[in-house]
Amino acid sequence: MVTLKQLAKELNVSISTVSKALNNSEEIGEETIKRVKALAERYNYSPNKVALSLKQNKTKTIGVIIPDILNHFLAKVLFGIEREATQRGYHIMTCISNESLEKEKEALTLLANGSVDGFILCMAEETQIKNEIEHFKKTINKGLPIVMFDRVAHDVFCDKVIVDDFDATYRATKSLLSENRKKIAFFSSVDELSVGKLRNHGYKKAIQEQGGQDLLELKMKKGDDYQKKILEFFEAHRDVDGILSADNASGVIAINTALHLGFKVPEDLSVIGFTSQSISMLSMPKLTTIRQHAKQIGASAADLLINRLEKKHDEDLDYKTTIVKTSLVNNQSTLKSVS
Repeated sequence: MVTLKQLAKELNVSISTVSKALNNSEEIGEETIKRVKALAERYNYSPNKVALSLKQNKTKTIGVIIPDILNHFLAKVLFGIEREATQRGYHIMTCISNESLEKEKEALTLLANGSVDGFILCMAEETQIKNEIEHFKKTINKGLPIVMFDRVAHDVFCDKVIVDDFDATYRATKSLLSENRKKIAFFSSVDELSVGKLRNHGYKKAIQEQGGQDLLELKMKKGDDYQKKILEFFEAHRDVDGILSADNASGVIAINTALHLGFKVPEDLSVIGFTSQSISMLSMPKLTTIRQHAKQIGASAADLLINRLEKKHDEDLDYKTTIVKTSLVNNQSTLKSVS
């Protein structure tokens, strides 16, 4: 493999000149840059990235840890991270925790060993439930910054990107109330997570402010048969006329179950789900959704981390929490368009 030294010798210039020319330095003339690049291309020269990272004490690589690669929301966040990172000259390395605290710790340890400059991550479900955060603090103390998104640990001092989960369900419930719905239920399978709790609070706040309605909630756990639970709920509450789903699937299941039982959607029952457009199309009529703007979340997380990496010696750089606003998207399972 040809080296910088060999290129410099053949061109009769210094190694420094070759290096600067390959990096389009303004110190080097246009003709010299063309000569250097032409020779480098002829020999198929590529820089030794390992040596370069050791010299610069940076890898230009971001470690990304997500709990579930099959989750459409997380996949779109990953897309946003990768696109923003590429535009800023960074690569990403991705690990999947599979909602496991131990796998999350292993991924941090593996990538923190000189492979990446910092991390973007969404906490595993087990991590949040157990409220274990020491592995994050240790990573940050090693000089590797972390940006958390969606599920975040408020006791870890780092940059964060979140949606306003409380406001999203508060406004969605208000929208159902504006349709004159009299018995609105809240479905959730994410109640043990921070996002689930905030979504539940938003629903409760809207119902309590309105007055005249009781709280009506269906909480489901991992491993439950959601279809069975939702069917049993409808059979016990035939007068329900509004559903707000806080998770990825129960809104669609609610529509399909209601239609099976003879409800007309949205005439008898309006349904709003906290899910993606692709999931919303699995019912007919299509589910009205709370859109989280996942790609924007990913891009914002990458932007926060790269800005911190490139200002690493600025001790006064305060930690930021970026809040990405959600929007309600009408897909025919509600009586009127929402915004």
